[in-house]
Order: sequence, then structure tokens, then C-alpha cells
Amino acid sequence: MLRAIIDQIRLTWHLIRDPRVPLWAKAIPFVGLLYVISPIDILPDFMIGLGQLDDLAIVLGGMRLFASVVPEHIVEEHRAEIAGKPLDIIQGIGHRIDSEEKAKNQP
Repeated sequence: MLRAIIDQIRLTWHLIRDPRVPLWAKAIPFVGLLYVISPIDILPDFMIGLGQLDDLAIVLGGMRLFASVVPEHIVEEHRAEIAGKPLDIIQGIGHRIDSEEKAKNQP
């Protein structure tokens, strides 16, 4: 379980640093951190154990939500990088075909 938490933190860090991830999505993990430093709390921190547990749940939930709104191919790329697995990427050049050109090329 600790390994999964560490991997989630690393994934979040990689995604925040990736320029392909939208800025609005990058705000999600920081909302969880704002909750932790906020004086408003679901379970007060003076309740030893439970008070810190809800903070941890909010932060981890924010990181998971963040990963779920990022395009899947970007998340998988970073997960593979974290795990040290090579990616099978096919690179190519795309061309836009207009309807006139498409009609001209059809028999």
C-alpha cells in the first residue's frame, strides 16, 4: 500500500510538470493541499489518527481525481516511465484531408 501511495505521488508530480496537461487540471491536487492547511476540517486534527487520516484521504483523492481527468495516453506514458517499462510508441505525421481532395482521390 505504501508503494502505491509513493507511485501516486510520483505520478502526480510527473503530470504537474508535463506541459501537455491542461492548467485547470493541474489545480486539482492543490485544492486538496489547501484543505489540509485550511482551518476548516471534517475531522479535527486534535483527534489523533483520525484527524490526519481525513487529510491524507483528501490529498490522495485529489491526486487520483487529477490523474483521472488527464488524457489516458499521457497518464500511461508516465506510469510506464515510473515503472521503468519501455513504451511502444509509433510516431508518424498526420495529414488533414479536405473533402475536395478526398473526392478527387476516390475512384
